[in-house]
Parts: sequence; structure tokens; C-alpha cells
Amino acid sequence: MQLSVTFENTRDTDNRKSGPIQVGWFLNQVKGGVIFDPPERVKGAERNKTHAKSASRCPAVISMEARYFLIRCPFDINLAFGRDEKGKPSLRNLNGTMSGVRANKLAEMISITSEAEWRYEGVPTIQIKTPYVFISDEPVYMAQTPPFMHYLKQPWPGTLFGGRFPINVWPRPLMWAFEWHDTSKPLVIKRGDPWFYAQFETTPPDRAVVVDEIERTPELIDYMDLISGAVNYVNQTFSLFEKAEARRPETLLQPLKRRGKS
Repeated sequence: MQLSVTFENTRDTDNRKSGPIQVGWFLNQVKGGVIFDPPERVKGAERNKTHAKSASRCPAVISMEARYFLIRCPFDINLAFGRDEKGKPSLRNLNGTMSGVRANKLAEMISITSEAEWRYEGVPTIQIKTPYVFISDEPVYMAQTPPFMHYLKQPWPGTLFGGRFPINVWPRPLMWAFEWHDTSKPLVIKRGDPWFYAQFETTPPDRAVVVDEIERTPELIDYMDLISGAVNYVNQTFSLFEKAEARRPETLLQPLKRRGKS
């Protein structure tokens, strides 16, 4: 099967092609949500402005960084990969009783993908559920990437398994997927460390991006329910984009109202 996906404005929204494009974010699970920090715009260009030839002043660098938003790790991760007595893949929390995360909660969030589904033989894939959802009312593609512009004091023993999809049509909770290439080394990420980036592609490509938290309105929740779990029933969810868009409300972004804000 050959799948062709084009990045185009399928609705009559030509009158909204000027000014910054609005991207909304929210947590699909509110319980315990205080541990999840808001996305941060990558601002490496602000690190050194004392020299006219510094890379911090390079328009190309500034333009690239402006489209990346950092999500930080919400809790300490210190895992070892192993196999049980039957050879089944397993994970061990190296923090043990000193872990800040209860064992049952960790088990709810972290899982090992079935070995038959690993992309490379002998390279386990683990997944961590996140509640982060990004959405736009205009055509926007989002790519989840490793935090490559941040130095990691504790190098990861593998690679982030990212993805790219249209958040105006297919908003969904992000999954942190990791391919563990060197299983002899632990996976260590501290709370607050760079975890992944969300990068946004707009049309036209030079439009600025503004990312703000939005309300979890009934219309938004209904649309999320409409598309959730589709991957469990079909292999190519991209083929459902047109059907989903046809049933999508025109507007789903509503700014979040907080105390002290008008």
C-alpha cells in the first residue's frame, strides 16, 4: 500500500494566513497535572549577544529555534532493561525504594512494546505515556524530536522514536517512545531535564508560531474521543484524516482563563 499525504489547506481559511499562527496545548489528564511543566520556546539565540558575529545573532539560527518548544521530564527516570527467567523483556527501577514515583504509578505510565513490534532485532522499544496534546484550528504539522539543542549530561543509551502529524486534524496525547540500543546501560533522566521537542510547520512556512494553553471544552473532548484509539483498529490512521476533518468543529481553540487574567 502506498500512502501519499499532502500538506494543504483543505478548508476555506485563506483569510487567516497573516500574523502568528495559534497552537494550543492542554493536558488530557488533569489529575497530577501540576508535575507537567508548560512547553518552553527554545531560546538558544539569547545566550550570547555580546558579539556581532555570534551565532546568537544569526537569522537562520533564530528562525529555526523559534519553531521548537521544549518539554521537560516530569519525574525521575532511572531504568535498567533485563529479561525474566522466561526470557521475557522487563524493566527495573534502579531507584528502588528511594524512587519518587510509586511502583504502581510507574507501571501505569511506562511499558515495553511487544518484542515482535520492535523495529530492530535486539533493540527494545519502551513507551511512556504523556498527557500533552497540541492542536490548531489552521493546518499545522507537529514533529516530536529529541532535545538535540540541549546538552545532556547523562547521554541516553538509545534514541527517541519521534513522529510527525497534522495537529489541526489529528490531535492526540503524545507518547515518549525510546529505542534502547545499548541495554547494558541504564536510562537516566532527571525531573526537569530536557525530554523532547515539539516542532511546528506552518503554511506559509515563515509564519510565526504562538503556543498557549487552552480550555478543555466539551467540543474539544468530544472530538478527541472521536479519533482516540483508532490505531487499535486500522494500520494506517493517516487514511482517516479526511473523515476526521469532515466531522471536526470549525473552532476548537479557546484560550484558558486563569485567575488574574482578563
